[in-house]
Formats: sequence, C-alpha cells, structure tokens
Amino acid sequence: MTTMNDTLPVLIAGAGPTGLVLALCLARRKIPVRIIDSKAGPSRESRAMAVQARTLEFYRQLGFADDVAERGLKVGSAQFRRYGKQVAHFHLGEMGGDISPYPFMLSFPQDEHEAYLIERLAAVGVEIEWATELLGLSQDEGSVTASLRGPHGQETIEAPYVCGCDGGHSTVRRSLDVGFSGGTTRGLFYVADVELEGGFTPDVQANIDDRGIAMNFPVRPGQQRLIGMVPTDLVERSDLGFADLRPWVEPLLGVRVVEVHWFSTYHVSHRVADHFRVGRCFLSGDAGHVHSPVGGQGMNTGIGDAVNLAWRIADVLLGRISAEVLDTYEPERIAFARALVSTTDQVFQRLVSRSRLGAVVRYLAPSVINFLARFEVSRRMLFRTVSQVRVEYRKSALSEGISGEVAGGDRLPWTGENVDNYAPLTSLDWQLHVMGSVDPTLARVAEAAKIPVHAWPWQPSHAARGFAEDGALLVRPDGYVALALAQQDPRVLQTYLARWKLGAGRASPRQPG
Repeated sequence: MTTMNDTLPVLIAGAGPTGLVLALCLARRKIPVRIIDSKAGPSRESRAMAVQARTLEFYRQLGFADDVAERGLKVGSAQFRRYGKQVAHFHLGEMGGDISPYPFMLSFPQDEHEAYLIERLAAVGVEIEWATELLGLSQDEGSVTASLRGPHGQETIEAPYVCGCDGGHSTVRRSLDVGFSGGTTRGLFYVADVELEGGFTPDVQANIDDRGIAMNFPVRPGQQRLIGMVPTDLVERSDLGFADLRPWVEPLLGVRVVEVHWFSTYHVSHRVADHFRVGRCFLSGDAGHVHSPVGGQGMNTGIGDAVNLAWRIADVLLGRISAEVLDTYEPERIAFARALVSTTDQVFQRLVSRSRLGAVVRYLAPSVINFLARFEVSRRMLFRTVSQVRVEYRKSALSEGISGEVAGGDRLPWTGENVDNYAPLTSLDWQLHVMGSVDPTLARVAEAAKIPVHAWPWQPSHAARGFAEDGALLVRPDGYVALALAQQDPRVLQTYLARWKLGAGRASPRQPG
C-alpha cells in the first residue's frame, strides 16, 4: 500500500509527554523512531500534574496504567472557600463510578511522569537524543528531509514522517508556515510548588475574594501546588517572588508556606494551529494547541493526539490500511482542540475577569458547583467531561453505523471488571467485539483481514452500557469504535474493509531488498 522506504525511522521532535507516548505507541508496533529534544535533558519541574481517566485507559493498552496509578496520587476532595469561609465540599475519589477502570483523577507531576515514560522507552530500545534541535525541513511525496544539529554536529536525515511535539514555540509548525490562531489572556498568574505547615493534603482547594482566585492542588506527598492571579498592584513588579504574594495568598488559602521549591509567573494563551497536518508532517500536543489550565486538560489532550496519530502511522507503514487514513487525523483532533480551547477559555476568562461580571461569577461558582455535586447525573457528566472519556469522533470519515446507543466514533464503553472488554485492547490493533453470538460468515470476513473476533455472552447489564445484543463493533487500535453494526451483516463489514483497504499487512515494516 505504500511505495516509500519505510525502514527509515519516524522523526519525533519533542520529548515531552506527547512525544514520549507517540514514540512508545510506535515502538510497540515495531515502527523505528528517532526522538529528539533541544533541551539538555528531562524536565525537572512538576508542571502538568493531572492524569485523567482516558489517559490511564490508553496507558492500560500500553501495559502500565496500574503502575502509573500506584506511583501517582489520587486526588481526594474538592473544597471551595469564599472570603476565607468554606462554602462547598465534595468527594472526587471514585467520581467516575463504573464508567472507567480508573474512576478518579490522578496527580502525577510531569518530571516524574516524563522520567517514567523515558524508562519505558529505554526498555524497548529507544533513547532520547537530547540537546538536538531541528533546524528546518522540506518534503516531497516520498519522504521528509530534516536538518538536525546535536552534540556531534549537524546532519541531514530522511524520514517517512515527522511529528512535531515540540511545544507552543514549535519549530515544526514554523517550518511548515502554519498559523497559530488565538491570543493571550490579560493578567499575570503565578505557580508555586511548596511545603505547608501542618502537613500535606490530597484535596483540591479553590479560594475566592475581591482580588481574584487562588487554588491549592496536591503535587506529590509532602508538596502542594499553589496557583492563582497576581493582584493588580503587584503585576508590574519585575522581581516578583513568592514573598511578595505571601501576605495575600496565605490568608486566602488558609495555609502557611514553610518552603518554596519552585515559583514562576506566566500569561495564559489560547491558540489552535490552523492545520495539524501538512503532507508528511503532523502537529500534536502544545505544538497544535495551547489553552488555560482549567480542568487539567492540556497534557492529556496532547497524549490523546499522540495515541490518535500513532496507530495511523503504524498501520500505513505496516501496509495494514490505506494511507488515506492519515487524512482523518486532523479533522478528529483539531475539532476537539478547538472545542476545548473555546470552552476552557470561556470558563477561565469569566473566573479571572476583573470586571463586575467576573466578580459575580466567582462569587456564585462555588454554590453552583456544590449544588450540582449533590446529584449523581451531574457528577457523572462532570467526570465524563473532565476525564475525556466523553471525547468522540462521530463526524469522522472513519466512523460509520450505530448499534444500540454506541455509534461509530464513540469510545468503546467499558463493560466492567466482571467481563472487562478492555483486556483485548492491549494488542493495539484492530478487533471485532460482539456482545452475544457471532455470525460465522461475519467471523470469516474478519479473519480473512486478520482481525480477531472477541465475543462475550450477553448480559442485561450490557444494555445499560449502551450495547445491543448480538451487535458487532469494529474497534480501532486506539479503543474507539470505527464501525457499529446493529445487525451482523458481513457485506457491510466487507465494504468497510475494502473502503479503507484494511487487511492483514506485514508483521513489521518492510525491509530493504
């Protein structure tokens, strides 16, 4: 299906969580990769901390979700204070109930997170090329030519594909001359990783007064993250430090800081690249979208990009599917990125606005959240949204059909621990799932394409998860439904497979000769 020399490694620029997960997904499918980063070494700051349920589901496919969950810290409760008085409190621990195998929010700071992913890459023989920058690139129909400069000098390489995971100031994006539409929120914000008098709390605390909002998050045992708005009378300080904020932050949060490990100030940007794909080059993570920290979505969205892109590149290089599948990456992920930036930016703008409306929103927000948290339906909706299990691709060209309540493009619903239909997803390959009896003709069509069939006896509980008895779901390597069949019509499956040239492929990328 491909005429290019696919023995060349895929080049990944950027060794943050997005690039690392992309490299891991490709390496698991035996696709050679080179991953470079202009930094001298891994991150040493905690930076992004929240690991959402959907990310852990992806990590389960890679074989290490439980390990990450054990290394991280489950967030406990959410507490909201207004002018120093608690006005709302609810438990976050198992908020997702039976929606996901990981019904909680995990704090796993980025320095530890990246170190862990780097270890996993090393275990499959991939080493990061640190202090190596991408100088520029060009491409034709067959490959990408990239110029690199590293510790041993400059070199020019060829790659079948280049993936830009190199952050908000992406060299890949600039080399492709792709616009980065959006803007920057007015106001200055601070972040500080600290130790508190009286010990550590796994709870999230939000605190509001006339001067703005401040929040306290758990980072790791013994360390908290304080973030918030810098008061207007301090914004112009060129040498601003935590000592300047202490008289305001400590009373507002009801804490006393005994040690500061890291302090920084920043402006919040909200931008989405005009394209996520140009020819053989792709953008993922912050290279394609940056937004406010509301809901802990940024890093998880980048990891979602990586998983979405990796299986497409792998299947094309393995001759498993038509190269046209690469055209579906941008529409799927750019639509989600735009919606996310729009919603998180609107929420963030209202929370931090210095206007009278902003003050009203901040005053009312804790009471509204406290009210909604009383109801299971709103708690589940909140979990689905924040955890990203709600992300779907129903409008994708890859998505067809509906079976029960499950449509093509939906995340495969989880049946629960007693049945656990997620166990086969560790293959990172296409598969057919049936809740009930399998039609032999349908099974033969799938087997001819080397697509394994997994079937589970029908149970009434499956209907509550959205499944239809004897319905069939063709599941993509990333755990999303591609084709949903209410009736097991082998001709529909055969037509879908032919449309995308989805077949057996090769066990590994084609070798020379």
